[in-house]
Amino acid sequence: MLGKVSRVTNPQTLLDPSAVARLSNLQIRANAIVEGFLTGLHQSPYHGFSVEFSQHRQYMPGDSLKHLDYKVLAKTGRYYIKQYEEETNLKSYILLDHSGSMGYGSGDVTKLDYGEALAAALSLMLLKQRDAVGLVTFDQKVSTIMPPHSAMGWLHPLLTQLAGLEPSGETKVASALFDIAERVKRKGLIVLISDMLDDPDEVMAGLRALRHIGHEVLVFQILDPMELSFAFPRDSRFKDLETGEVLASRPWHIREEYKKLIREFVDNYKNRCRSERIDYQMFSTDSPYGIALFEFLDRRRRML
Repeated sequence: MLGKVSRVTNPQTLLDPSAVARLSNLQIRANAIVEGFLTGLHQSPYHGFSVEFSQHRQYMPGDSLKHLDYKVLAKTGRYYIKQYEEETNLKSYILLDHSGSMGYGSGDVTKLDYGEALAAALSLMLLKQRDAVGLVTFDQKVSTIMPPHSAMGWLHPLLTQLAGLEPSGETKVASALFDIAERVKRKGLIVLISDMLDDPDEVMAGLRALRHIGHEVLVFQILDPMELSFAFPRDSRFKDLETGEVLASRPWHIREEYKKLIREFVDNYKNRCRSERIDYQMFSTDSPYGIALFEFLDRRRRML
């Protein structure tokens, strides 16, 4: 029986310094106008209409003086603008699967560890560009919803929630997607992070529901290299991490057929996402997430 679970206990370890440095100059940009917010610009027709103060930022030429904080000016002689929650470019939700299958790892990193690191890096990037980010965690159902905020101080609660996750329950991706489609009616960015080991027809139906509302959707499928190669060297016993079922097998005997089926499984998601105008990327946990994410976002940037 192969598989291990290694959990992160310190929230700060989720953000690898080298990965953060590589990603620091990239921004996540939506491909469409999202609920009145023009992609890549932090300007909005909603400025000043929200009563929820978010943070200060330095005054820039062209900013409206009606949002100038005169108390700060009087005390410091510096010009700062008050920002409100609605001034963010878009509201985004990161949906992270923490079902039992995400606890698998043939090496030192489980799929859940990798997914947490991706979610942490994306959260930091979104907050740095003053976009609001929220977190949804799920297994067979939604377990946590943290609503989007744009203040940089929001990062610590997000990281703390991520670091406390444990793999549990069965994978029901579609259930979580339909739940979010019912709750989040305002158009935004939805990032799904999962191994996607669920019925593709049901998952695609959930993704279409989000696209129908107008959300832009990114799908990050995370798989372990052994799930892709099935390169187990000897007769093995495999345990289903969600149901506990144990199955004896001779991997060498079925390896080629398995590799054919897993390629078809991955390609099916990739092609169907493309047809629904959903950006898809498969990540293998033996690839440094910072490099893989940089390449993905850089490709998106060049396509805009």
